[in-house]
Amino acid sequence: MERAIETVEESLDRFGAPVFVRHQIVHNPWVVSGLAAKGTIFVEELDEVPDGAPVVFSAHGVAKSVRSEAERRRLPHIDATCPLVTKVHREVEHHSAAGRKIILIGHAGHPEVVGRMGQAPDGSVILVQISGGGGGNRGRRVGLLWPCHADHLIRHGCRGDHRHFASSNLPAT
Repeated sequence: MERAIETVEESLDRFGAPVFVRHQIVHNPWVVSGLAAKGTIFVEELDEVPDGAPVVFSAHGVAKSVRSEAERRRLPHIDATCPLVTKVHREVEHHSAAGRKIILIGHAGHPEVVGRMGQAPDGSVILVQISGGGGGNRGRRVGLLWPCHADHLIRHGCRGDHRHFASSNLPAT
């Protein structure tokens, strides 16, 4: 989190205001409002960023298509993705390239989930949502069952809880 905040502050120093950030840099309203007061503008999509303006990718990461769009538009872009998120992105790429389906547990539309799903071709990642989002399941145990032909499972956690479980040694069906 600190790394992402420092990245935005360094971008403000380097480019001057405004600096655009795709999604809230972190889930902390005080940090977001403090950065906004310094000239940071938070946007949901790149089409909200004027041509030539610098854009920072939030700590939650972005899909490959977002990075490609920034390059296509020649937007100066700075990656503030959390290293743990990047590690999971690499795992998604690895298992997708190996032809495996990936099961991701998370919340549809959350920037981190969208970013993870966007590391693999459409249809490669299966999103499973636990009902009662918004923290209602926090602290509850979840039992996961999968058939023998499932190759990989990635669990999406919130607030720094990034764990992934590889199951590449599952028996063949």
